[in-house]
Amino acid sequence: MPHPDSGPARHAPPAPSPTVETIAIPAPRRLTVLLTAGAYLLITLDALVVVTALPSIHSDLGGGAGNLPWIINAYALTFAAGIITAAALGDRLGRRRTYVAGLLVFSLASAACALAPTLGLLIGFRAVQGLGAAIVMPLGLTLLTSSFPAERRGAVVGIWGGVAGLGVAAGPLIGGVVTEGLDWHWIFWVNVPLGIAAVVAVLRVLPESYGPRTRLDPIGMVTASGAMGALVWGVLRAPDAGWRSTEVVVSLVVGVGLLIGFVAWESVAPAPMVLLSPSS
Repeated sequence: MPHPDSGPARHAPPAPSPTVETIAIPAPRRLTVLLTAGAYLLITLDALVVVTALPSIHSDLGGGAGNLPWIINAYALTFAAGIITAAALGDRLGRRRTYVAGLLVFSLASAACALAPTLGLLIGFRAVQGLGAAIVMPLGLTLLTSSFPAERRGAVVGIWGGVAGLGVAAGPLIGGVVTEGLDWHWIFWVNVPLGIAAVVAVLRVLPESYGPRTRLDPIGMVTASGAMGALVWGVLRAPDAGWRSTEVVVSLVVGVGLLIGFVAWESVAPAPMVLLSPSS
């Protein structure tokens, strides 16, 4: 009579370890990290890549030398003012859809910057470029974190943030190399094929996702964007106008007032952009 321990069951192969799939990162997730971090690198580079190109830009386009810093400031201003509103729009309209729109705005504005015939137009197109960056940054982070389980988000956000630090450090250096080796126009032209390639890849790889399906909050959008815009304007103008100048003081006071108004509104809004408490 066969021994109770004998038979096919005794020789069955061991079940695969349940930890194998949780250790390996699937290819779509690796592509998500690459796409979102790469786009973030692009927009952080463009914040400072023009620093070393300013003399060449001034030589070609003319304009007052005092206006040159606004090639950088215009980008920073719209970037800061648009982040909160862009994130809210993405939650309601579709994060991938809005992210792609931001990449397209950034890419087309980059081409316009390269073709700008005057310093004033270049500054204006830089403002549009900053608006595209304001859409890409928060929605890229949301798309990234929503693609990973909670226990892995810290690691992937660390990679994403480290890429941004690399862009800040390398921006002026890359701008100088491109300007000396080619021409200042190429610091903008290079964004166009990279941005379009990112759009195609995002549409193929990343799934669509939404935040809470609530209606838009126009009052919150206006107060949040106005607050950030006024505060950043005051800080940017202070070195030239002085911290005690009427322009700077009024701008900072308006910014703080709008920020307080935003917080107050969000605490009672029927569909707030930002949940200030679990009961909001």
